[in-house]
Amino acid sequence: MSILVTGARGAVARRLASLLRARGLAHRLGSREPDTPGTVRCDLADPATFPEALAGARSVFLYAEASGIDAFVEEAAAAGVEDVVLLSSSAVLAPAASGNPLAAAHRAVEEALLASPLRTTLLRPGSFATNALGWAGPLRAGLPVRLPYPGAHTDPVHEADLAEAAYAVLTDPALAGRAYTLTGPQSLTFTDQLSILGRALGRPVPYETVTPERWRAEVAAFIPGPYADALLEHWAAGDGVPAALTDHVSHLTGRPARSFGTWADDHADDFRADGLANGLGNAEGPGPLARTGASGKGE
Repeated sequence: MSILVTGARGAVARRLASLLRARGLAHRLGSREPDTPGTVRCDLADPATFPEALAGARSVFLYAEASGIDAFVEEAAAAGVEDVVLLSSSAVLAPAASGNPLAAAHRAVEEALLASPLRTTLLRPGSFATNALGWAGPLRAGLPVRLPYPGAHTDPVHEADLAEAAYAVLTDPALAGRAYTLTGPQSLTFTDQLSILGRALGRPVPYETVTPERWRAEVAAFIPGPYADALLEHWAAGDGVPAALTDHVSHLTGRPARSFGTWADDHADDFRADGLANGLGNAEGPGPLARTGASGKGE
């Protein structure tokens, strides 16, 4: 019996797979668009891909995709899956979560899993540090980053910490079956993050304050209106308000969460003119909608 890791091209899934491989633990990678040998097609919005992906799996690391979750639960139970570790979002905890399309999708996945016979662990990150890769395009082009709420606080968490937290739950049954809210070690405004990123790059990182309406128009080509509105609402609520932090990363991994400075050092090349980042985050898994208190679709 093995572990199915969905969203195999995403940053968290890639790191998790590396941990499993280094320790010789049997696992299978699932991806909407398999691009490496041994990776099985697993499109979380296409139930026809579930049987092959789930065959022989005991545990699943699952990205949240609401459209196919009922079929996934049914197929997983039939295949003999016992445990699911869901990469959800702390947005489900917000008072107005039901009216937020980002949060509502994650809540639907959580509810389907919790109502199933599968033992479910909920990993609820706040803001992914990789959201900052959305600034890579303008910075590589020598342009300022445009921010509607420069003073909005987030709790950026390193993708490596999320992978290690998932690994801990998948390999220690005593940690499973609970909900964990995962944050970075600091509440930082966007301007704080740009300053830290500038130190990693060895140069100032300029920004320009824009109206929410202008920002919404500029991102319309890749962030649908309702999701852009949800992000703006989240940032507005956090403008000048520090984000709540937890110690759940250290509880699961046995060490403090990595700082945004560490993340910036790890990813500095992505922001340089010859960097390889596409400015939109991961190729698969949480993308440009992830995670400012909520996440995009992981596949």
